[in-house]
Parts: sequence; C-alpha cells; structure tokens
Amino acid sequence: MPVVFCCNGYRFFFYSNEGSPREPLHVHVRRGGEIAKIWLEPQVALAESYGFKSRELSDIVTLAQEHRSEIERAWHEHFGD
Repeated sequence: MPVVFCCNGYRFFFYSNEGSPREPLHVHVRRGGEIAKIWLEPQVALAESYGFKSRELSDIVTLAQEHRSEIERAWHEHFGD
C-alpha cells in the first residue's frame, strides 16, 4: 500500500490492487478508522467516505487538489502508466 504523502494526520495512499480493469486515477485517505476515496479524474471529487465529518472532507479534497500533480506522478510510477 504505497503512501503518497501525509498531512494534518491524513495519510494519502493507493492500494496495490486497484481493480481489474484498474479504476480511474484516485487516492484513498485514512485517519484512524475513518477512510475516504477521492477521484482525481476528470476533476478532484469525493467518491465515498466513511466516518469523516463534512469539514474534514472539505479539507481532504483541498489537500488532494493542492497535491494533485504529486498524486498523479506517484500513481503513474507505481502502476507503470
């Protein structure tokens, strides 16, 4: 499970098996028992969330937008796209 970056207690990561065929570009976010999935294509958007409050989700989406190029680069390096 490659971790792309950590910020404000949130860990942004991929699962090594992202489906077959692979799902579109996205990142998972975890803090404690809370988890979310953020799409990066066609735009940064919440896919699903379990346990996060709406304010936290807003922060997570903002962080994903700010780190989008880093996440995309890590995705392509890891999955060889």
